Amino acid sequence: MTDQTFKPLNGHKVAKLHPVPLELLDTPVAPVSLDKPRQLPAPRRHVRTGKALRRAITSDTAREAVRLAVRHTGYTVGGARILTRRAWDGRSAARYERMIRAAEAAGNLDEVKEWEERGQTFREARHRRRMALLAAPAQVAKGAVVGVGLTGGAAVGIGIAMAASSGNVADVAAPALALVDAIRWAVIVGSVVWGVGKVVAPWLFLLACWGVGRHGQAAPAWALPSRTTNEAGAPITPSVVVTAMRDLGIAPLRKAVKEMGDAGAAMLGPIRIAGCGVEVDVTLPSGVATDEVQKRRRKLAENLDRHEHEVFITIPQAARTVRLWIADSGALDEPIGPSPLLTDATLTADYAKGRAPWGQDLRGDAARISLYQRHMLITGLSNQGKTAALRSLALWLALDPTVELRIADLKGAGDWAMFDGLASVLIEGPTDEHVIRATVMVEGLVQEMERRLQAPAGTKFTPLVGIVDEAQVAFMCPAVDDQKRPYGGSKATARYFMAARKIHNQGRAVDVLLYQGTQDPTDQNLPKLVREGAHTRASLALGTESQARMALGDKAVDGGAAPQQLRQGLDKGTLVVASDGIDVPAGQASITVRTHYVSTDDAAVVADRARELRGTRATADGELETEPRDLLGDLLTVLRGETRMRTLDVLKGLSDLDAAAYGAWTLGGLTAALEGTGAEPYKSRGVMVIANDRVREAWGEQG
Repeated sequence: MTDQTFKPLNGHKVAKLHPVPLELLDTPVAPVSLDKPRQLPAPRRHVRTGKALRRAITSDTAREAVRLAVRHTGYTVGGARILTRRAWDGRSAARYERMIRAAEAAGNLDEVKEWEERGQTFREARHRRRMALLAAPAQVAKGAVVGVGLTGGAAVGIGIAMAASSGNVADVAAPALALVDAIRWAVIVGSVVWGVGKVVAPWLFLLACWGVGRHGQAAPAWALPSRTTNEAGAPITPSVVVTAMRDLGIAPLRKAVKEMGDAGAAMLGPIRIAGCGVEVDVTLPSGVATDEVQKRRRKLAENLDRHEHEVFITIPQAARTVRLWIADSGALDEPIGPSPLLTDATLTADYAKGRAPWGQDLRGDAARISLYQRHMLITGLSNQGKTAALRSLALWLALDPTVELRIADLKGAGDWAMFDGLASVLIEGPTDEHVIRATVMVEGLVQEMERRLQAPAGTKFTPLVGIVDEAQVAFMCPAVDDQKRPYGGSKATARYFMAARKIHNQGRAVDVLLYQGTQDPTDQNLPKLVREGAHTRASLALGTESQARMALGDKAVDGGAAPQQLRQGLDKGTLVVASDGIDVPAGQASITVRTHYVSTDDAAVVADRARELRGTRATADGELETEPRDLLGDLLTVLRGETRMRTLDVLKGLSDLDAAAYGAWTLGGLTAALEGTGAEPYKSRGVMVIANDRVREAWGEQG
């Protein structure tokens, strides 16, 4: 093949073809396998080394080794810093200066004066010590001369005595030589100890620094072991509380803590063990309001490594102070023990002097409440334990045979069925008809109250407690009576509303009380005048702060009560209580109670025990009478052969005979009913009475 050259095409260069030797054309070509992977050139050695080094540096073992080194180095350096600061504080007035700055930042002028006085006392004492050091060399020299003279004289005296005793004159120098020999050995031992000490002392100092730093967690946070930063909640220390307060996002508070330096704990009172948590009072710096801290409860809890429901903020009596109760992590999620109503089969009740076992406070102490002459209101969202909390109090009252119970359950799910045979009236059902019966029952309480109020001075009355569960059904009832008066509502013509108001106004004076349980309070289903008439107000979990104010009142909420911050579904049975009948911590307006849960079956067991104490009584269902009763015949039954009986006692007997028919009667009503029969009440010895013979004669004429 000859060499050929092609001409350029359109001005471009064209590749030149070279001849191929003929012998190469006859050489067979080795087949190429497509299945065989292509072999890449081996990577360079420095690339492999870099990757291995990168893997080694970024491995978990390397990271843990770095954290370990930084942690223990930080312990040592931080411990040295802490020891240096302690030494400096002990030798100077730096501690007092810090305390003065902290008190100034907190706006506490009394503490400023106190720390200034302490600092001045320290400086005076330090000055006296320094003046004593200036005079010390002369005194030491004088003491040394006197000591050498006395020691030498004593040695010579002892030697003379020894020589006189032994007859050997050489014994005179024996004590002095022994003393010199002892000094020589002391120098030898001291030189050995000094040599060892020079080697060991630095390591002992480093070990001491490491121990102090480890105790104070002086290393960076990221290098600390995981067990000190776990989610279980760190121990509550002054530094933890101060840091949590500083990081709340309140600028004046942060600035004040920063100016306090290391003395930020000066704003804290002592941290006290309080049940399943701790309690501490925090005095806020000038310019920081207590409600600013209350509004940041969640952030404060997270700063303390706690959940929001594990931190409670209340306002004690001291000015510019908030009281923090911080639960041990997870402690509030643990159930409390059973009610004493179940564990103590011999338990009885005393309405006037006793206290009902209701549950436990956050400290874990028993929460007992007095029910004596106190109206009660319990409210909260649905299915939070309202009925169980109210029912447990009624069960305790049932263990006092002197207490009469009249109960209306406007839900009708059988939650109060165990009181059949205990209560004189038991109404169960959610309809308008049941609301009408409940209204008549409450009006009967009003009539009994008025009867008692008209009784002679000094008359003793047995307690009468009316209970209306799901009272919001009564307030929202649209039914009206024959005179067009509504049963529900909050107007002056509303029958249930006015009956409840009357009992709240005067009932406690004669031991006629009203307990109401409602859910999801609003101005429509729980009128203001009714809710403010209760002496004991308790709330389970609620949705908003406005509902909390309806349930507990402005004073309790402004004092730190926050049922709206309870967890719906998780804090069942947990109540925020505002009452003078329960032991509330000093300076607080409310207390949080975790109530004992008494199930429906357990409540039936307690009710059976109550029947054994007081006996079974006839229980009316509040059914409205369709036919009038024979009043004269009932009067003869009540008089029981007595010649005459006081009208008040006759009314009481009629009410006991049929509470539904006669429970709402008054003296005027009885007189009007007997008018024209010849059996009207008359005055005998200054007391209105009813004569048996007149009633019998009128009954005979009627028959």
